[in-house]
Amino acid sequence: MSNTLHCFTAYDVRGRIPEELNEDVAARIALAFCSHFGISKVVIGRDMRLSSPGLAESVIRTLTSQGIDVVDIGLSGTEEMYHAVFSGQEEGIGGGIEVTASHNPADYNGMKFVCQGARPVSDDSGLQEIAEMAASEEWYRDQVRNRPAGKGTHYQVPDKDRYIAHLLSYVEPGKLRPLKLVVNSGNGCAGPVIDQLAPHLPMTFIRLHHEPDGTFPHGVPNPLLPENRQETADMVRLHNADLGIAWDGDFDRCFFYDETGRFIEGYYIVGLLARAMLRLHPGATILHDPRLIWNTRDIVQEEGGRPVMTRTGHAFIKEAMRRENAVYGGEMSAHHYFRDFGYCDSGMVPWLLVCRLLSEQDTPLSAMVNDCINSYPVSGEINSTVDDPDAVLERIEARFSDGKKDYTDGLSVAYSDFRFNVRKSNTEPVLRLNVETRGDKLLLQQKTGELLELIRQN
Repeated sequence: MSNTLHCFTAYDVRGRIPEELNEDVAARIALAFCSHFGISKVVIGRDMRLSSPGLAESVIRTLTSQGIDVVDIGLSGTEEMYHAVFSGQEEGIGGGIEVTASHNPADYNGMKFVCQGARPVSDDSGLQEIAEMAASEEWYRDQVRNRPAGKGTHYQVPDKDRYIAHLLSYVEPGKLRPLKLVVNSGNGCAGPVIDQLAPHLPMTFIRLHHEPDGTFPHGVPNPLLPENRQETADMVRLHNADLGIAWDGDFDRCFFYDETGRFIEGYYIVGLLARAMLRLHPGATILHDPRLIWNTRDIVQEEGGRPVMTRTGHAFIKEAMRRENAVYGGEMSAHHYFRDFGYCDSGMVPWLLVCRLLSEQDTPLSAMVNDCINSYPVSGEINSTVDDPDAVLERIEARFSDGKKDYTDGLSVAYSDFRFNVRKSNTEPVLRLNVETRGDKLLLQQKTGELLELIRQN
């Protein structure tokens, strides 16, 4: 995207500290962001990484020197920044920046952006222009030369009261069962939010790696890694907990374990949350990504809702949610989006809704998902590095030419008893495969093997 800045992705900024991202680069990027969108009042948050306070301070110092007002929410998850932006529109907030690299290694950091109303900023909605501005010495000199006479105001908002009240609006605490929950924050930013929610909920919280710690003493906070799953599962079994929950560093994704300690694939959680939201909003529209769909669509239709498929990726889903006025959108990758949450993804709302379902039905999580897992077994996402992804996609399409095809995101092909989706990575020569069947595990194994052979053949 830029000749001199290599920390831009299609959706945000990620880079190694300090070679690719440092205090000067972060400040330039933040100034370019505010300039491009004409933002005069911006929310700034940061995660627990050791480099995050310095990056955030540099951003705040530069923006206020340019006459831009900053609402500083301090240590926070990305969704706290989202909430501050969409709930602060009437207060003149025009956008937000979260300093975070989510689940990347400790020597990385990054920046996530939204503009007014918490609308996403991506490669095709301004991020490329921001990269070019930030990389331009001439542009930056002009900004410094034309610096306004007055400084912007630095507002510090240390409390989370408004955000916590919003989260509690998704449940009725007095109707919740006194569940026992294992909560693994991975030394990320989720812990302080759990501590503020706890007094309002009839839950017993068993806290694991709870304190934010940018040294990552227990490894990178990424629950998708198999080596990071076992500890949460063991704690669920040890304490006879009703539920296990784990988050990544900035807690925009959450992951679930049932009362047996079994890790539940994100695909089945999408169906659960769709059911929960349709009981709150009968007949509403639910969005889902194209990778795995049958379980979600069946649940939505069973509950009287309207399922709509959209491209994978937060910018596409958020745009589609606004267009369709959807109450909920779910990705199998554990991103969950809610209309009442500014159409943004949240890692806190999902577990509150699951606890609501557990309380209303008085059944364990395993019972809620077992039928779905048996009815729609899945391969899990399988990644393969290939020399020519387009040629492989053509080969697959030719082999399965008699199936029902869809090109919403990559290639999806459906038959009466199985379907699959295969799509290209945005950043590397990788194809991502997902396969599901209607209750036939042997067929799942056969078709997954057949597709992998096609993908990986020389």
